[in-house]
Amino acid sequence: MAVLLCKLGRFSYRRKWLVAGLWAAVLILAGVSASRAPAPPPDDFSVPGTEVQQAYDLLDEHFPSLDADGATARIVFRTHEGKMTDATPRRAVEETLGKLSKAPQVGQVTDPYTAKSVSRDGSTAYAQVSYEVPAAEVSDSARNTLLETVEDARTPGLTVEASGNAVAGSKEAGHSSEAIGLAVAAVVLVITFGALLAAGLPLLTALLGVAVGVCTITALADPLGLSGTTSALATMLGLAVGIDYALFVVSRYRDELVRSRTREEAAGLAVGTAGSAVLFAGLTVIIALCGLGVVGIPVLTKMGLAAAGTVVLAVLIALTLVPALLAMAGKRIGPARVRRRRLRPRAWAPAREDGADGQRAARPGLGVRWARLVTRRPLAVLLGVAGLATLAVPAARLELGLPGDGSKAESTTQRRAYDLLADGFGPGFNGPLLTVVQSRDGGDARAAAQRVATRIGDMDGVATVTPPRMNDAQDTAVLNVVPTGGPDSEQTAELVHALREPGLAQDSGARVLVSGTTAMNIDVSQKLSDALVPYLTLVVGLAFLLLIAVFRSLLVPLKAALGFLLSIVAALGAVVAVFQWGWLAPLLGVAEPGPVMSVMPIFMIGVVFGLAMDYEVFLVTRIREGYVRGLSPREAVLSGFEHSARAITAAALIMISVFAGFIGSDEQMIKTIGFGLAIAVVLDAFVVRMTLVPAVLALLGHRAWRLPRWLDRITPNLDVEGEKLHAQESPGEARPSPHGGPVRSDDAERPTPMNGAREPVTTPPATDGSAATPPGAGRHI
Repeated sequence: MAVLLCKLGRFSYRRKWLVAGLWAAVLILAGVSASRAPAPPPDDFSVPGTEVQQAYDLLDEHFPSLDADGATARIVFRTHEGKMTDATPRRAVEETLGKLSKAPQVGQVTDPYTAKSVSRDGSTAYAQVSYEVPAAEVSDSARNTLLETVEDARTPGLTVEASGNAVAGSKEAGHSSEAIGLAVAAVVLVITFGALLAAGLPLLTALLGVAVGVCTITALADPLGLSGTTSALATMLGLAVGIDYALFVVSRYRDELVRSRTREEAAGLAVGTAGSAVLFAGLTVIIALCGLGVVGIPVLTKMGLAAAGTVVLAVLIALTLVPALLAMAGKRIGPARVRRRRLRPRAWAPAREDGADGQRAARPGLGVRWARLVTRRPLAVLLGVAGLATLAVPAARLELGLPGDGSKAESTTQRRAYDLLADGFGPGFNGPLLTVVQSRDGGDARAAAQRVATRIGDMDGVATVTPPRMNDAQDTAVLNVVPTGGPDSEQTAELVHALREPGLAQDSGARVLVSGTTAMNIDVSQKLSDALVPYLTLVVGLAFLLLIAVFRSLLVPLKAALGFLLSIVAALGAVVAVFQWGWLAPLLGVAEPGPVMSVMPIFMIGVVFGLAMDYEVFLVTRIREGYVRGLSPREAVLSGFEHSARAITAAALIMISVFAGFIGSDEQMIKTIGFGLAIAVVLDAFVVRMTLVPAVLALLGHRAWRLPRWLDRITPNLDVEGEKLHAQESPGEARPSPHGGPVRSDDAERPTPMNGAREPVTTPPATDGSAATPPGAGRHI
């Protein structure tokens, strides 16, 4: 694999204008297609196989009038003196509704007085505004007219607010927080590379990949039903992995230049080695995202596939466009700088030495010093990391739900309308349960619906039940059940279970289905719970097999999977503490703590698993590279940290900044995912990969890199560390040593970590029926 990618890197370097031209053509084609595409549709949260979805499908068939595609808005009025039926507030309501009936794209406006939409105490009333077009097609002028009319109707004695999907898009989400994330990423890149051009290249390629990905999603949004949320999540992941993948290739390219290679050779080796890690890291991310289709929720599947597409673009750009741009930059991107200082002789010098006396050497970086500390006391470190489990405690109290107007900021008109309706009509008014009654075997549907309405009215937790409404065929009826509790209350959940008891349908002699917000929460939670084990089995199983081939080990992939579980559970605990319990809620802009978005945990699991494997592959391939080239297990860890700790730290900080930028989003789901991914990267990169990994590898020693002999024979050697590339160098040609310094390619000795003496390189024999993996083991691909 490394040889093939090396050839690709050299080709892209030599044919830089051809490669750049092809990517420019792709961007132009995607941009033109996006510009001609219609607006993306709204989120279609269907859940096949659930009772809620069966109820919605039945309504689509028998009550098409209830499934009107037009946008709606609910205008809520509340008087501070007297009642809404008094002359003054009634006149204000009639004037407001008269203006709205003449507003652009408005089809119908209901009168709250004729529709009996006035609260029992007379303080609150609401009117329904129906539009002739779907929510995605409501024009800015129509939306502005709605909001201006509501604003003009407000007086010191009358409060007027609006809610509904016609209002939802009135406030365009700003991009200032995302821009801050990119600015932080730019600063991190400049510090990492110490040069503006080298720092700007990963940003440029990441933005190109995101632009192509988002334009493609926009072009396919209408035929494939991809909503605006899909583009936001694809942007989030595309920026993060795009910057990281390019960062690792550019960093390896500069390292190879230090070894006095030609620029074309350096580009080829960078793509062959770091590019191999990018390829397999990207594969794990793609597996995790595509695996979301196992859940069976279409919106989640579409988000995963769209995000996977942006990851594919990031990988292709890192393998082709990055070396082409390096060729264009030429000498303006130079070798990595080595800071030096006078040092005492030390047993193990991880970097290049300068001078015959060995007194002047490269200053060991913070990563090497940290790895030394961890590998000296691995048991103590493992006990300290175990304390991370305390952060996972809140995850045991995770509650799932669907975001609504009640979770919006109190400054929004939607939230204020939600509160007014709850105060005037009861908390259950914002979460009614739509009950569908269908006759069986040609029975009397009206009589059956009446029996169902009587039974429901006698149940605990029911505020009101509307009279049955029959369809034109007189075979199906709908009842609107208003609970006494709110949409997210336990009382309402118990009512849903009571309505779904088989006895209700048997006694009425009809088919009874329950839908609504609370019913949707219950069904989605159950579906996600049922899909969690198959999803984890598929994703972790495929990634485990892939990592066995990458690392030629069983224990290293097992350690990677267990570390991921620790990261994800701890991150979910943090999400529960902030978004459900309200810890630090004002600081993070959480308007209303409450249940976590239903699809968020499993989506977060898929994304975090892919990102966790990114760091695992980037770090451990460099450690394995040192091991297969002759270093002891502890030396290999130190060598891996010397060459990759700085880049991985930068990559993690970039991902954290990009994800944290989405915490400023107005969309609760995007905010939650941004926070969850940011905290997960912090835990996985700095606690699990940079701390737990070296400690475990130090304890396992040579056993970490062994396979059972039968598995060793059938497992292909993917050569991610590029051993075949180094083996192709002619004898006597200078090449980098496992320690980072120049040695001869025919030198079969290495310094020991104790006294610097040289001893022949040997592979320790296995005594447990397994096979160690020296250079060349297995079949190269």
